[in-house]
Amino acid sequence: MWTLLVLAELGADALDERIQAACEFILENAQHCASGGFSQQGGRNGGQASDVIPCLTGNMLWVLVRFGYLEDPRVQSAIDWIVKYQRFDDGEAEAPSGWPYDNWEICWRRHTCHMGVVKTLKAFAEVPPKKRSKAVLQTIERAAEFMLIHHIFKRSHNLARASKPAWKKFVFPLMYQTDVLEILNLLLDLGYRDPRMAEAVELVREKQCKDGRWKLENCYSTLLPIEQKGEASKWVTMNALRSLRRGHAILGLAARL
Repeated sequence: MWTLLVLAELGADALDERIQAACEFILENAQHCASGGFSQQGGRNGGQASDVIPCLTGNMLWVLVRFGYLEDPRVQSAIDWIVKYQRFDDGEAEAPSGWPYDNWEICWRRHTCHMGVVKTLKAFAEVPPKKRSKAVLQTIERAAEFMLIHHIFKRSHNLARASKPAWKKFVFPLMYQTDVLEILNLLLDLGYRDPRMAEAVELVREKQCKDGRWKLENCYSTLLPIEQKGEASKWVTMNALRSLRRGHAILGLAARL
């Protein structure tokens, strides 16, 4: 799974026979056939129901859409799984019960897991706008608002504190993790220009080094390192420039409030 995710991030050719074989392997061995979600544990009969989790489903859906599988019925069932099961509550409502919520407390605890929300945005941002159903659009709106009430990386009930301090360190590739830069770019990709994104834009600007580049500040990859932690990163720099090119207007919106 992680090898395929990194290859998708690096822009591997979807028509390569090895990519197609890997996609088919994941669909056959890691997708829970009855629901469409993706599992950490799988086998010849597909993914195990007890190990289906939201961030992994979002990541694998993103990979498969990027590699040209959008119209595949198995990928459509993964979209349906996210629409049906992904949560967006902010710890203010009673957590749902039943499958899949009774498994993996770290993913389905009382407060919605941010990772599941971010990877939902990632997967659905990859779906071409004309291919997004009403249900997908509604899910995007709910996911985006969830991140916006957190100002991307703050605590929604106390905006003076960061909800996830580690997200302020920029990383590539992110694997199942996320950071401010990824979330900001996803919201920008989806057309959001909201004043609540301003602090994230400012954070990106502040992290630019004197040479105009950005550093790789952490590393989550379990594969061979792509770049050196603590050194200038081509990938982080590219993503930072993408965010600033499109996000500068947000600072003006925030200043007028």
